[in-house]
Amino acid sequence: MGHIRNRVTLVWLIIVAIILILPAYHQGMTASRVNAQQTPGANTTVYLPLIIGPNPFQGPPQLPAIVTDMNGDTVTIQSVERIIGLSGDITEIIFALGLGDQVVAADISATYPAQARQLPKIGYQRDLNAEAIINFRPTVVIGKRGAGPPPVLVQLRQAGLTLAMTNDGVSLDTPAEKIRFVAQALGVPARGTMLIEQLEADFAAAEAALQQVNNQPKPRVIFLYLRQGEEGNQRLVFGANTATSTMITAAGGIDAAAEIGIRGVLQPITTEALIAAQPDVILVFESGLAEIGGEEGLLALPGIAQTPAGQNRRIVAMDGQYLAGMNPRTGKALLDLIGLLYP
Repeated sequence: MGHIRNRVTLVWLIIVAIILILPAYHQGMTASRVNAQQTPGANTTVYLPLIIGPNPFQGPPQLPAIVTDMNGDTVTIQSVERIIGLSGDITEIIFALGLGDQVVAADISATYPAQARQLPKIGYQRDLNAEAIINFRPTVVIGKRGAGPPPVLVQLRQAGLTLAMTNDGVSLDTPAEKIRFVAQALGVPARGTMLIEQLEADFAAAEAALQQVNNQPKPRVIFLYLRQGEEGNQRLVFGANTATSTMITAAGGIDAAAEIGIRGVLQPITTEALIAAQPDVILVFESGLAEIGGEEGLLALPGIAQTPAGQNRRIVAMDGQYLAGMNPRTGKALLDLIGLLYP
């Protein structure tokens, strides 16, 4: 039970039991197994929280809104008519809160929902274009720790923009914390509460699914970040203290990279270390797998064919934002990952 959340209470179990009779629209299953006969989780039914009383998604935001940002500063938001999110997860939260029509631009990591892909771009969340952001005349800019570079954020504040920045993290508490901050900043805290309730219900469903396989051997999983470089296809690894590590362990797997002492993102790994890690499953982003030529391109990388995962062709590909974005869909992604690790 401790793999996912030690705070799933009896109340949530009762809620999940009640809402199991209320099937609703599934927002889209983005996980896949390479060469699988059927996408695990594709028929998963998503259940929305029961709405009792007035629907918080109706009615205007409550403004002005006041939040305390990651630096402990008080930020007052007077208008949400023109919003910019500085990262894909923040932009996704804004859309999930029902304010997508007010988003005027986003960074290139904003890939969900589909409307976010069509927005004008302001650079990448860690390499933002201050002039582009200013030219969109946003009434509020929302981001998270790590957005930058720092001089860009200084420039935005000097230009008089309202900037609300929240902390970031890699635990399963992170999605709710970000949702709560963004909802408060945009004057729709009740909508944020509803999203968090759905998130908690998704985690409870994932916990229940994990209990069904807890008597099976835990698969050793390694996450590889794949890209095509100047010297050919490359593979880097994510280890401990990363969102992918959190998801692997929460889904009942063993993070093989963390086990051999790798920490953080984009870490090099030798062929010998990769073979020694003995992963049963290789987990990758769909975009990276496509970039290096699919499954055959991955199996051709040094050391892959010498691992149990390579020998058995156990490659699991998921959308990056879905798997590691720590966003409103994280509970659904976790449920899907469990299905992919325990077919």
